[in-house]
Amino acid sequence: MKSLTVAYGERVVLDSVDLRACAGEVVAVMGPSGSGKSTLLSAILGLVRSSSGTVDICGRMMEAGLGAAPSRLRRSRIGMVFQEDHLIEELSPVENVIVPALVAGDRVERARERARELLESLGLAEEDRVTSSFSGGERQRIAIARALINGPRLLIADEPTGSLDPDHRDRVMDALTALSQHHGCALLLVTHDPVVARRAHRVVRLEQGRLLAAEGPGR
Repeated sequence: MKSLTVAYGERVVLDSVDLRACAGEVVAVMGPSGSGKSTLLSAILGLVRSSSGTVDICGRMMEAGLGAAPSRLRRSRIGMVFQEDHLIEELSPVENVIVPALVAGDRVERARERARELLESLGLAEEDRVTSSFSGGERQRIAIARALINGPRLLIADEPTGSLDPDHRDRVMDALTALSQHHGCALLLVTHDPVVARRAHRVVRLEQGRLLAAEGPGR
């Protein structure tokens, strides 16, 4: 992000934000409610239009909109993990994980093979049970596999541990940090939890739309 500004009329939500995340790097974004974190993620995903500045995902400029070009860029270069897993309850883990790959036009068998490998790396080899039967921490690991299925260059995690107890929080963070580095993608982590933020290489803070100097290393 270079000099990224988002304003609604006279209200400036993001003010000249500069932020770079490299392959294998974990960057945590912290800040109080209303500081601009959600708008920051929406701008990266091309869901809001910037007033000025740019968002560059590995050489591809993200433009705002819901048309074919922004959607293809989101599918091919960005993976997303939410606080709520947004999994389809009636499907198995493998079936949930392959959905983004099928939307991107991949073949079913190829997608299934990658999904099984990802789930196995996350300690979730079972595929016959419906997703609703898994625990919250297990479901979040399924969501991580889903986010990685298309080989993204950038992985965004928005409060991924916000609804988990400390044990499941730590297991999910182990998986997120290890897999993002193993797959060579940058991890941008939005969190209110200082324990989670300490797992990052760098911590940046948003205050009233302005990005403060980075703190780090977080580990």
